[in-house]
Amino acid sequence: MNWLSELSVWQLGIAIFCLRIVDVSVGTLRTITVVQGRTFVSAMLGFIEVLVWITVVNQVIHRANEHPLLLLTYALGFASGNAIGIWLERWLAQGSVVLRVVTGSAEEDIRLLLSGPAAQVFSFEGKNASHPMTMIYVVLRRRDAPRLVTLARKLDPELYYSVEPLRESSHLFRRRAPYPTIWRGMTKSK
Repeated sequence: MNWLSELSVWQLGIAIFCLRIVDVSVGTLRTITVVQGRTFVSAMLGFIEVLVWITVVNQVIHRANEHPLLLLTYALGFASGNAIGIWLERWLAQGSVVLRVVTGSAEEDIRLLLSGPAAQVFSFEGKNASHPMTMIYVVLRRRDAPRLVTLARKLDPELYYSVEPLRESSHLFRRRAPYPTIWRGMTKSK
């Protein structure tokens, strides 16, 4: 990365800040994919993370004695990268979750609402003190959960819900593509 050596101190500081944001954001995403057990994605993200990190650290180590500003931009990039990495992970919302809804009044409407995006809907009858309650249990895509919880709360403002990440299950939620894709076409033709 010879081009970094030719930059002025201010330009290098901005480059270090930006590259550090990339490095730490990718590292945050990599950590989450490791926890989710996504081996290939985490390996690719790890490769990118380390490549960027080595590039940045090389410049900081070689020029920090002359220009302490580079240490400050390195640290600011790290802090910003953490925040941006968390924001990116929430925006991507990868994976599946378990949504549990406990309602006492709108069980059938909520069951119908959740049966569209969920592969299967399970419901269990029970009691809360003296009131009959229904627990509805579904596995769905993480990105669908906030919207469905909002809609379910409109049907029953008193409902209880919990959303938990799902790492392993005998039945994972997978929605089929609405039309044949190139990859599906290639796998079916064999």
